[in-house]
Amino acid sequence: MLTVAILMIVRMDDARAATQPATTFIRTLYLVRHGAYVPDPKADPVSGPGLTPLGLAQARLIGARLRGIPVHFDSLTSSTMTRARETAAVIHDSLPDVPVTENALLSECGPQTWRNQAAAPTPENLQCQRNVDEAFNAYFTPATRADEHNVIVAHGNVIRYLVTKALGVDTRSWLGMSIAHASLTIIRVRPDGSLTVVAVGDIGHIPPNLQSWGTDDDPQLVAPQLTKPAVLKPAA
Repeated sequence: MLTVAILMIVRMDDARAATQPATTFIRTLYLVRHGAYVPDPKADPVSGPGLTPLGLAQARLIGARLRGIPVHFDSLTSSTMTRARETAAVIHDSLPDVPVTENALLSECGPQTWRNQAAAPTPENLQCQRNVDEAFNAYFTPATRADEHNVIVAHGNVIRYLVTKALGVDTRSWLGMSIAHASLTIIRVRPDGSLTVVAVGDIGHIPPNLQSWGTDDDPQLVAPQLTKPAVLKPAA
């Protein structure tokens, strides 16, 4: 009887161990939309145009917001498009010790939405979704050695699509959200891989007269003293 009882205890312990997550650490992702920009038909079609003076001011405000969060940031990653890279460079002024990288998978694109559900998805829609899904699988994973805090500077469509992925809803609903330039979206990855959306499109750090979403009604800011910093080279 003693042997049987010991075996039962061992099996129960094994079963509990099998259900325990492999890590006890939390990853928190801080998704930042780039600052304001003006579409320029003369800009490189891949990298796109850079920030306006308003976009630079917004980038400095989100940089200050991040600096005020009492955590150590482990990484700062941007898409390879100019407006995201310039936003990341401004943020880096506030977080100078954080290593910088770039990832083309985070670049702006157009996933399929409910608006075009009647039409077959285009090759561009499908490639966009493959790219962002791959980025999701790369970044939205549990931390393994310690709690991690990662800043990602990306684009409106990409961030909204990632939010739908984190919520586990139909990704075609991403267009039902709107997030402002230099807004902050926070998503937490728990040890078991489950996700918590903490905030979406938070712009509490931006005064109302400097808020913009990319519409014709957006404010204009003439501020020649806000010069663009050199775009940083990614860490090796």
